[in-house]
Amino acid sequence: MTTYVPSAAGLAQQLSPFGQQPQCWERKRSRAVRGGHVCCGSGCAAGCEPVLIRERTGWGWIDWTVPADGSLPEQPHRVAVFTPIATRSQRLALRWLARRPAHRIRLGKVTVRPATAVVTALTLVSAALALMQGVPFSIVLPAAALAPLLVEHLPDRLDTRAGENARIIEDEAACRYLQRLAALHTGLVQAAAGSDHYEVRRAVEIGHHQLFATADLLQRHDTRSASSELIARERLMLQLAIQTRQIVTTQCADRFGGQPPLGPYPPGPRRRPQPSAEHTTHVPPTKEEANMPQDGSEQPTGEVYLLFAHEAYYTAAAQEINTSLVAAASLLHPRVRQPDGARIYDRLTRGRRPGEIVPLATLTHELDGGTRWPEVGDWEAVTADLLQLIRNRECDALSLGLPDIARALVCSGPHSEVRVYDPAAERHQAYGPAERIEVLVEVGRQLAWAEAGCALWPGDGLLVPANPGGVK
Repeated sequence: MTTYVPSAAGLAQQLSPFGQQPQCWERKRSRAVRGGHVCCGSGCAAGCEPVLIRERTGWGWIDWTVPADGSLPEQPHRVAVFTPIATRSQRLALRWLARRPAHRIRLGKVTVRPATAVVTALTLVSAALALMQGVPFSIVLPAAALAPLLVEHLPDRLDTRAGENARIIEDEAACRYLQRLAALHTGLVQAAAGSDHYEVRRAVEIGHHQLFATADLLQRHDTRSASSELIARERLMLQLAIQTRQIVTTQCADRFGGQPPLGPYPPGPRRRPQPSAEHTTHVPPTKEEANMPQDGSEQPTGEVYLLFAHEAYYTAAAQEINTSLVAAASLLHPRVRQPDGARIYDRLTRGRRPGEIVPLATLTHELDGGTRWPEVGDWEAVTADLLQLIRNRECDALSLGLPDIARALVCSGPHSEVRVYDPAAERHQAYGPAERIEVLVEVGRQLAWAEAGCALWPGDGLLVPANPGGVK
């Protein structure tokens, strides 16, 4: 099986501010430098508030800071996602909420909106003129006091009311995750702009629902506690992006007489090898073919995956392969050591979420640090057999060449820490559970691309699992 990895160029462009309109970023940045405070890191006073540039989108907005060195910000300062089922009045309120962030000016120890300062000055002048015209002081004083208060506090009340239909995320890790999902959703929106297919428009709706549900989840949980669900959501978004691109590619091919225009395209559906006649053993159900969801209740697939590291080998293109991912059902292959493979399958799938990627080190952690492995099976023999299946092409796998630190993280337990010494800086750098989750997210992203059109094939003649209902 050939593994396709997406090109980073297009995604990186969508991750940057105003990815499709770089001149818009330069214009707004120049205005911010002239009229606002550009935060320069350690040189800023404590509690300073940097000027923000707001990028409005069809699903919400993204707030970017302005680096003092003139470079592009690497991640958003704040991300907001609007509800996808807003009424007309709610849409108007959300449009108000998405207006450009108000800058505040400092008057002594108090910061106010510029509009408040202007209205206060105008109110004082108007009050003086009114008193000169004989208007009673009892009328002028309340009006003069009320106007600045309304200008200062009414927008905040309106923002709070409109914010009930939006999910605003400011946590650094959560913003970084939503930024990736927003980049994928931007690709869906761009595809829908030039297509009249219902499936493409439906993919945009599903993408918006996923963005909002993810933002709602991140408001209630951190990225670490919700990592499994976040990985599943990102994989779904990736599959939506892949399938949408395939639909648009097919449409373009028809338009150009069967020849698609120049450019890279994701792989088409792969043909799964058919079982031979002598294989009559019952094959347990595996992951469904990846079809476009047709309603709002999208669910990830029911398959669980095993990720394990092994001795590195090299492909014909001299690419190092040191880690592999297979469908859990491959553990039931007759060429895998049995009953060890079946027992590990039962342990691997018991209580897992659909679509979950489980490193072998996680099983070791769950088995009391490996002391209970003899009760389950010989994992070294089983993984050696799986690797031989992969190299003989008797099952599908996602073959990876992970960097040293990433590989060390997946070979460690979920709560372990990997420490690396940097001789140049003469200090140790620690990598822990958060970085391990990021590695699994990246593996899930590559798995979604590899499974475009067809799920991982676990092999032929699989044994019947001892616990068919183990996956929950």
